[in-house]
Amino acid sequence: MPYTHFTLEIDDNGFAVITWDMPGKTMNVIDMTVMDELNALIDTVVSDEAVKGAIIASGKPAFSGGADLTMLEGLLKDFHVQRAQNTEAAAKLLFDGSRKLSQIYRKLETCGKPFVACISGTCMGGGTELALACHARIAADDNDFKMGLPEVKVGLFPGAGGTQRVMRMTDGQQGLQFLLQGRTLRTKQAKSMGLVDETAAPKKLVDAAKKLLKGGVDPVKAWDKKGYKLPNGKIYSPAGFQFWPAANAIYRRETFDNYPGARYLLRAVVEGLQLPMDLALQVESRYFAKVLQTPEAANMIRSLFVSMQELNKLARRPVDQRPNKIKKIGILGAGFMGAGIATVTAQAGIDVILIDRDQEAADKGKAHTDGLLTKAVQRGRTTEEQKQKVLSRITATIDYDALADCDLVIEAVFEDREIKRQVTEKAEAAMKSRAIYASNTSTLPITSLAEASKRPRNFIGIHFFSPVDKMMLVEVILGKKTSDRALAMALDYIKAIKKTPIVVNDSRGFYTSRVVMTYIREGLMMLADGVPAAMIENAGKMAGMPVGPLSLGDEVALDLAWKIVSATRKDLGVKYVEGPLDNILEEMVVRRERFGRKNGKGFYDYKGKDKSLWPGIPEVVGAPKPAESFNVEELKQRLLVMQALETARIFEEKCLTDVREADVGSILGFGFAPYSGGTLSYIDTMGTQAFVDVCRQFTRKWGPRFKPNKLLREMAKTGATFYETFPPQTDKNVDEAA
Repeated sequence: MPYTHFTLEIDDNGFAVITWDMPGKTMNVIDMTVMDELNALIDTVVSDEAVKGAIIASGKPAFSGGADLTMLEGLLKDFHVQRAQNTEAAAKLLFDGSRKLSQIYRKLETCGKPFVACISGTCMGGGTELALACHARIAADDNDFKMGLPEVKVGLFPGAGGTQRVMRMTDGQQGLQFLLQGRTLRTKQAKSMGLVDETAAPKKLVDAAKKLLKGGVDPVKAWDKKGYKLPNGKIYSPAGFQFWPAANAIYRRETFDNYPGARYLLRAVVEGLQLPMDLALQVESRYFAKVLQTPEAANMIRSLFVSMQELNKLARRPVDQRPNKIKKIGILGAGFMGAGIATVTAQAGIDVILIDRDQEAADKGKAHTDGLLTKAVQRGRTTEEQKQKVLSRITATIDYDALADCDLVIEAVFEDREIKRQVTEKAEAAMKSRAIYASNTSTLPITSLAEASKRPRNFIGIHFFSPVDKMMLVEVILGKKTSDRALAMALDYIKAIKKTPIVVNDSRGFYTSRVVMTYIREGLMMLADGVPAAMIENAGKMAGMPVGPLSLGDEVALDLAWKIVSATRKDLGVKYVEGPLDNILEEMVVRRERFGRKNGKGFYDYKGKDKSLWPGIPEVVGAPKPAESFNVEELKQRLLVMQALETARIFEEKCLTDVREADVGSILGFGFAPYSGGTLSYIDTMGTQAFVDVCRQFTRKWGPRFKPNKLLREMAKTGATFYETFPPQTDKNVDEAA
């Protein structure tokens, strides 16, 4: 049969070289057509007596990005339609459809002829499971190699044999960490774990595979032979009784059992390892189909795969704007944020002018990049040559005239209006007329900052998150006069540095900073209510947040929070209502000089990487009440409901206009419980009426900050959801190969 996604060539030795190269795609992904062709290729290899073995390689720099999860979305939609008519038939449809890839891989594994996978570049998800189903694997020995099974990060688990093969091929502890954490392995790690057999230079992979086949590759896996014993021993054995209860305890400690994907992954492993492979794969498939039906999986797939892909392809970019080729940018302020922005920009191949008030400060900013890259070299993630190339792109200076040929200038100085005004005026005096100016402010309204500009149409907000090199979200803020051209430039730049953008309209705190402050504020309000500090922190983590609200307050910096509160109070004047938040922050910052992690003392005391809750907290807020006085589930809900409610308010104010950006931004920007799919998905999953009921209950108990806004109340009357009421508009002009 003719193949669209693969080519098949048979050499003189009888080795079939199958090259996977999907047309019109920058990376190979697994969809229904790929599955059908792979299935047919296995039949061809098996039926042709001249073929002695097969090699699967990629025609692209990367092997595969894994399965196209929109395929699963379609499967789920069919399931829900069928379930309304016949529950049993719908369940069978989902089970059969979701295990098709697993069956193809098992067919390859037991076909009787050896298959060798040549893995280069990125190899993720279903691509990794394909490689594991082959009888041998050769990995590219370079820094571009990345191998992983990241399904747990989008609410699922490896459902095409990954859970069973990994745990039969490697050490139990390393295998579970690889699966449950969705870790990415480099070449040496993959080889030491036994997940790849040999390594070779990227251009020599096929030659190395042929050499391996000539030497003889066993076409029968160890677990398909009589007398096979698990590498880590039986589940029910003295060693097993030491390992598995501890593994379960660690799983619960890390996830608080919030993630069905991780929960059923562990079950699939434990039950599957007690069975022959065919039955083990069937167990895996049953749990995979079960996970697919959970709201957590549906929400995470939508937000962390579908929506994030659309935003990464610049779904919000004005379609009538020409693409921008960004060659050089300027950064004003070489502190931690400015230096971080310089690093990711230079790594993207863009020249950087890094400016500060004196040369020593500017050089210190460049030294920050040097330090990050030196660590990367030590860890084998880059080379000394690549490091020097990145550093050569950064010019540290005090000379504003160096901004003359910059396409974009990003201001990253202190959150002080006067300082920002001064650097804006200096920069614009040197910039070319069509250059775009961006402020990295986290709270100050862009429209008001643009008053210092002579060209407010070219003025925009680009809000990075700390640390810049690790945080994937960038919040773009439109001032009242910001032009489409400025927006297009900002989005093109964010795409160039491989971050995920969200676009919001102007307001104090915008979206992310405003919601983050409600999380921190609720933690402080709990302190004022007498909740023990440790209970507050644990409730935050149990709810699914990466850290507790007090810890996050320290990370953000309590003195910054106090400055924001003070600036808000000054701007709002008599309209500002003081509360416990003001009193606690003033006591911590002004009277006790506890600024957070930055000076080693906040709600925690810090000693290097170690920290412990400050014993003096009761001196500020009073003695805590007994823990038994509070309901942990209610505390968890307070922290999540407050953030979701604030998001709904921001949406009503039209600061947020896209449900995708609300959800993706909440997860990537401030770590809102990823299992929920994001702040608006959290409301939709609970049901608008149920959410409003909880808000009203909390209003009666905890005060008017929980009062549901008009939009929510109106939606609750009809049971409307955000995704139904405000469906995202996907622009057909978005580059599908982006």
